[in-house]
Amino acid sequence: MNNLRQQFIAFSVSAGVLRFGEFSTKAGRQSPYFFNAGLFHDGATLAQLAQFYAQTLLDSRIEFDMLFGPAYKGITLASATAVALAGKGHNTSFAYNRKEAKDHGEGGTIVGAKLAGKVVIIDDVISAGTSVRESVDMIRAAGAEPCAVLIALDRMERSGMDGALSPSSAVQQVSQEFNIPVVSIGNLDDLFTYLNAAGADPEMAQYKDAVSAYRTRYGV
Repeated sequence: MNNLRQQFIAFSVSAGVLRFGEFSTKAGRQSPYFFNAGLFHDGATLAQLAQFYAQTLLDSRIEFDMLFGPAYKGITLASATAVALAGKGHNTSFAYNRKEAKDHGEGGTIVGAKLAGKVVIIDDVISAGTSVRESVDMIRAAGAEPCAVLIALDRMERSGMDGALSPSSAVQQVSQEFNIPVVSIGNLDDLFTYLNAAGADPEMAQYKDAVSAYRTRYGV
């Protein structure tokens, strides 16, 4: 697989981070797949994941000055991506937030570099967009500019209850609300392409119809 997006899907499956079966989502839906970035929990897989983040950001040609990782998963992701970018010749500062303000030492809620210039927010997925909204508020309060959001997987599905689904996805809503691009390493279309390409593998092929039906029902 030469396509970076397909390589990412294959990597996520092999790492056990992207799984197929029957899963209940936060929205109460029964999904035929589940992506849990918290399972990138060893040095080798985290290093590889960071390479995907870094290369996707560079390929996007978005101009940026630093990275921001919202607590908690974003902390590790932004840190690792900064290391990967440095390895590619782009030494980039990063910062992240605490959930609760520290009243001693350096104090405050922001750890790392001072928020300044154009800031890329790095997270795993966007579900309701809450962490992005909080991040945008913190970045703007510091006088910096949120210039993009970089996530691992875009589920490309509409939010809301059955019968009252929104016309757009959470990712689209965030992009429209803040007028900034949301870039993903992979998305639901890439996942489906992967399943089509894996048609000769009966273990993967068995999930193709379920993913297709889910995409038809909830996809954008």
